[in-house]
Amino acid sequence: MATVIRTARERARDELTLEIKKEARRQLAEEGAQRLSLRAVARELGMASSALYRYFPSRDELLTALIIDAYNALGERAEQAVAAGPPDDARARWHALCDSVRAWARQHPHEYALLYGTPVPGYAAPAETVAPAARVALALISVLRSGAGQVQLTAPVRPLRGALAEQAAALVSAVAPEVSAGLLTRGLVAWTQLFGMISFELFGHLVGSVDPADEFFAHTVEEMADFLGLP
Repeated sequence: MATVIRTARERARDELTLEIKKEARRQLAEEGAQRLSLRAVARELGMASSALYRYFPSRDELLTALIIDAYNALGERAEQAVAAGPPDDARARWHALCDSVRAWARQHPHEYALLYGTPVPGYAAPAETVAPAARVALALISVLRSGAGQVQLTAPVRPLRGALAEQAAALVSAVAPEVSAGLLTRGLVAWTQLFGMISFELFGHLVGSVDPADEFFAHTVEEMADFLGLP
């Protein structure tokens, strides 16, 4: 009986935690991350602030939960897109990755802004956000690993020197021993290009130039595939 009661309590806690985060996301969309308030969330849910603090002791802990959820949702979308692509066609999987990230960002612009927009003043993301944040990058690395033996670079990789050479070597050793340090560095360039392009689109920086950006996005994804030497 104790186990049944404990399970019911845990279930109720999980359900209320989901409701708290759902309301927080709604306020995130309406007010922005900087104005997210535990008191406002509690008021909308008809809870006492003291009761909500038992779930999230501070605004920063609620922000962290939202950030982890968003990173995981984006990472899962990217991983599924890559996994569904042809295993012997790295370029197609790169396209699938880019398209999935852009689609998620367009469907969840406020959560994307929480991850990649203006930092929230006074908030420092804890170490527990690092692994979820890395999921998209690791999906990209999986594309590079699958195509490493077929890469056809049209221009030689610039020599890596100093701190960058050390950083690239450490990354290769940790996550992609099949990939050269030069190719992995190009992968990082493509990764930042992808998010920069999506951010420009979502935050209105392409208005008056290449908006709507569908064809520009597709063109740039192809350019980056060439840059990566994907066959």
